[in-house]
Amino acid sequence: MHGCHQEIARWLEPLGAHVRIDAAGNLRGVYPAARPNAPRLLIGSHLDTVSNAGAYDGILGVVLAIALLEELRGRRLPFAIEVVGFSEEEGVRFGTPFIGSRALVGGLAEELLGVQDARGISVRKAIETYGLDPTKISEAELHSDALGYLEFHIEQGPVLEKLNLPLAAVDGIAGQSRLEFVFLGRTNHAGTTPMHLRCDAIAGAAEWISVVERLAREVSGLVATVGKIEAKPGAANVIAGEARLTLDVRHISDEIRVRTVEDLIRQAQELAARRGLTVQESHLLNQPAVAMDSFFIGQIEQAIVQTGCKPHRMASGAGHDAMILAEKVPSAMIFLRTPGGISHDPAESVLQDDVEKAIACGLHLLNQLASSPDFYKRTNRA
Repeated sequence: MHGCHQEIARWLEPLGAHVRIDAAGNLRGVYPAARPNAPRLLIGSHLDTVSNAGAYDGILGVVLAIALLEELRGRRLPFAIEVVGFSEEEGVRFGTPFIGSRALVGGLAEELLGVQDARGISVRKAIETYGLDPTKISEAELHSDALGYLEFHIEQGPVLEKLNLPLAAVDGIAGQSRLEFVFLGRTNHAGTTPMHLRCDAIAGAAEWISVVERLAREVSGLVATVGKIEAKPGAANVIAGEARLTLDVRHISDEIRVRTVEDLIRQAQELAARRGLTVQESHLLNQPAVAMDSFFIGQIEQAIVQTGCKPHRMASGAGHDAMILAEKVPSAMIFLRTPGGISHDPAESVLQDDVEKAIACGLHLLNQLASSPDFYKRTNRA
């Protein structure tokens, strides 16, 4: 990440941007406005990614922000532009996402700084080892001069490709529920225990996974995923006495999402009782759905039209830094088509023409905002 920060700084500084790394590890590059002490528009995304990932998730949004500054060719706007490259959006190392963006809204609590990775290193210690001072995290918070936040991001899904559209305005980000379920049965010999006398934790978990899939297919817009399963003792000739698995449920409606989680918990309990098992669940994440700013959405659609493309609105099923920034400032997102809908994989890609359309859209948007009296009425929600 040190190398990444240094490289991006080398791109930003010749454009006249002042670059710093805040105490949460976010890269911040400010391109000054036409006059001193002007308000600022934030444009950015995250710099981290998942293991065995592609090249565009997150980082494309940062590169596009820099490309917009290049296209201004030294022209100053009535507002400053702050390019932000967020740290730890994915939550891979510490199991907690959005660490960098939480710092900007004052949500990086002392408890979160104490969370440890698999090697027992805390967030606080990792920040110190990186060469930053965690006692200065409050200095990363946004102030009242922030007009809003804009994030370019690949769609990470197949919708735009199916519609043959390069860009879309995101009108909302789905809420997420993440849970862990543990089915407990009785370990026994696989060869000597008759089928009708078994309390097989894996068999119970498998039946419940089918329930998860069936229920998700019945509700429009709902996605539910069991992404991880661990069995104990995990031997080929032993009936598993424990099956531990994760559940991820997402929907743009919090009411539907919460109701679905409650229903799946109830069905897990009923299924377990019928099979002679017990089941325990624990909640790992409850992230409410977030609406994007309506003014920004309208401006983005207008900018998309200016590029000669058909405007389209859609919700995001994935979480993004924009959902965190929206707690404090008006926020918006622009999606780029993802060929094949492939993301979080080395095959992840974008089309060059779509990137050019995104840059053109961004320039139209900046010009629109620069001449819009309504834009300057945007207020920090702190």
